[in-house]
Amino acid sequence: MFPVTDLPTLLVSLARPSSLVELGVLASVLLATWLIVWGLRRGVQEVPNPRSIWFGAHVIDGVLFPVLALALAYVARRVLLDLGQPLAVFRLAIPVLLSLVAIRLSVRVLRLAFPASTLVRAAERTISWIAWLGMVLWVTGLLPALLDELDDIRWKVGAHPISLRNVIEGALSAGFVLVVALWISAALEARLLAGAAGAQLSLRKVAANVLRAALLSIGLLLALSAVGIDLTALSVLGGALGVGIGLGLQKLAANYVSGFVILAERALRIGDMVKVADFEGVITDITTRYTVIRAPSGREAIVPNETLITTTVQTLSLADRNVLLSTLVGVDYDTDVAGLREPLIAAMKTVPRVLAEPGPAVQLTAFAADALELTLYFWITDPENGQGNVRSEVNLAVLDLLRREGVGLRRPPPPEAPAVPAATAPIAAVAIKAL
Repeated sequence: MFPVTDLPTLLVSLARPSSLVELGVLASVLLATWLIVWGLRRGVQEVPNPRSIWFGAHVIDGVLFPVLALALAYVARRVLLDLGQPLAVFRLAIPVLLSLVAIRLSVRVLRLAFPASTLVRAAERTISWIAWLGMVLWVTGLLPALLDELDDIRWKVGAHPISLRNVIEGALSAGFVLVVALWISAALEARLLAGAAGAQLSLRKVAANVLRAALLSIGLLLALSAVGIDLTALSVLGGALGVGIGLGLQKLAANYVSGFVILAERALRIGDMVKVADFEGVITDITTRYTVIRAPSGREAIVPNETLITTTVQTLSLADRNVLLSTLVGVDYDTDVAGLREPLIAAMKTVPRVLAEPGPAVQLTAFAADALELTLYFWITDPENGQGNVRSEVNLAVLDLLRREGVGLRRPPPPEAPAVPAATAPIAAVAIKAL
């Protein structure tokens, strides 16, 4: 930093021939930075990852490029000073690189932590304007004078005097602490969830949620302390929050607690086929407040976690994913049922989703009025792909077999009209005669 009286001297220095040497050194620094980042990116990432904080989708849009360029620029500046080279270009380059580091770090972390948020773009523009404005004030030498003016604007909060400078510096420090906390939590969450599935995914998800909550809580406390807020006042806020949870937020708190219990016990896992009340489907996501269940038809249900804890949940995949299905067929009484069982079993095995072990079975379950009722049992292991479709395929295969074998099928008899009891017949006859 240099005072505003040095600004004309800086402009004169930029016009000297010695500044061309600095430009050459700075260009060499940027070229070396680009080559190093390009080589590291090729060695670490086979496919460019737009969500990477260090590298990004391109060579220069990650955090690593400005950080490495800033470090090499400091080294080059020190070497030039030792050689007695007057500095002009580096007095501009280092503040620019420092502002670029702040912008890249904040924007990349916010995009990683909140990928679906529409406010990230507005936050990016705000951070960019603040960083570039600070750089301009630093270069022109107006920053010390501005800070002194802001320090003169004071007021009291209780018994503590606070200046506008303290508020601005505290807000910037708080923002930096929260960005770092988000960065660490996002990196650890991505590492925890990488390559996990089923029970491991559920367990790692609860660990990631607890870790992010802990880091953000610590970051929030540090940020409040940086702003100048007395943390002892939070005890009153904590008591009021406890009363609020006990009275009006008990349902919300119950859902959050139930979510952590579900993830910790692993009784329900992502990918399980469950039935809650009349809704059946696959669990696609478990959050700390609700669970998402997707039906084979494509509909999704958002079930509060408290419901999953306090009600009966039917699961088809907790210990064994095999599911037994059945269908009913009626044949003539003169059908050779014993000889028909093996062909029926073979026909059901031709359906791709029907398991060979445990295999299908045929049982004579009822003697109807004009047909023998056969119940066909078969197993599947993928109920999330639907049950009606595989039952239809089995029925079509059985129908084709029975037609080839010439076996007669019978429909259920239509309901008969109720007969008039004999005891009431004379009464009905008397009534007709009276008419």
